[in-house]
Amino acid sequence: MNLNIIRLILLSSATISISMAGDNITPVDIPVVPIPVDKSPFYIGVGVSAMSLLNNNTDEEFTATGITLQAGYRYNDYIAIEGRYTRDVSAVAYENGTTLILADNDDYPTDFTNMAIYLKPIYPIGDFSIYALLGYGEVALTNIPIGGVTRGESGFQWGIGISYDIYDSFTIFADYSSLYSGDGFDYLATLNSHDATLITIGLGYRF
Repeated sequence: MNLNIIRLILLSSATISISMAGDNITPVDIPVVPIPVDKSPFYIGVGVSAMSLLNNNTDEEFTATGITLQAGYRYNDYIAIEGRYTRDVSAVAYENGTTLILADNDDYPTDFTNMAIYLKPIYPIGDFSIYALLGYGEVALTNIPIGGVTRGESGFQWGIGISYDIYDSFTIFADYSSLYSGDGFDYLATLNSHDATLITIGLGYRF
């Protein structure tokens, strides 16, 4: 038999075998693994706050609805540093309690503010996070009409809160903050115990 004919027969047989074998090949699905996108450590937020300065001995109290602005830097999943500023956006209400020195006033002419910097330990649980606020700040009643003075206290502040990741970079949060606890408030009722507090609900955004 001619050598060229033999070569042609062998080549044809090999081609048919490869073609038949190809019919039995099962395609393999290669899973696509999403590449995580790192978020910026910087975040901001805004919240609505219930503000209170209470004389525990006489029930004399200043209250207001405030707006809280926050900006922070999250080092990792467990720790951040955060600055906050809160100011009344409603009239400051005054209740005289048992003092009867001044009349109750739903529009007491003063400003209620707080400014602080906090270390923020965080414990994440899925989409939820529990956190604490530990830092230093100043809470004040400013431009008090009697003499146009400001009464304020600076010192250690602390808080505790919870947050929930609702969508991508957005988070809702709620927390309680103790701004001041001690005798007197500047030179206001210096022998009485006072507590200044905030309860805040807000929305945060991480870049």
